[in-house]
Amino acid sequence: MATNWLIRGSEVILMAGLLLHIVQGLRLTFQNQASRPVKYAVNDGNANSKWYSRSMGLLGTLLLIFLIVHLSNFWVVSRFTGIPTTDSNGHEDLYAVMRETFQNVWIVVLYVLAMASLAYHLLHGFASAFQTLGWNHKKYSPLIKGFGVWYSIIIAILFAAMPIAVHTGLIK
Repeated sequence: MATNWLIRGSEVILMAGLLLHIVQGLRLTFQNQASRPVKYAVNDGNANSKWYSRSMGLLGTLLLIFLIVHLSNFWVVSRFTGIPTTDSNGHEDLYAVMRETFQNVWIVVLYVLAMASLAYHLLHGFASAFQTLGWNHKKYSPLIKGFGVWYSIIIAILFAAMPIAVHTGLIK
């Protein structure tokens, strides 16, 4: 897969998108802070926004830590250091690396917590993306928000299922 141009191109696009997302998030945070240099005397954040909307920096940082761990466990191994195991045909066995990695309960806990962070990050980001694009309408916004809730939950559960299934022995 390392030589497949489609995979390599996708990796470059994903990495560029991630870096752009981080830069845009930081830029937006600094713009928001600069627009109101003096904090409000009373801070009732729950009146106008959800806690996860106000915690994008924290959730994003947790996801960044997770991505660094994830990439070092799998991507770096498969691209640079070489996969230490091979299957019966002599091919590198990244699946064996995954099974070995997910035997560590702390890695599994990290993955599950990261997916909870991802769920909240997506929960805010999904609806906000539509609002940013100007697609905010009293008839359609509740539908978009509802779909965003389900999307966030399903994606997080599916991503968390793999390490849990491997660790518990559901996948051998």
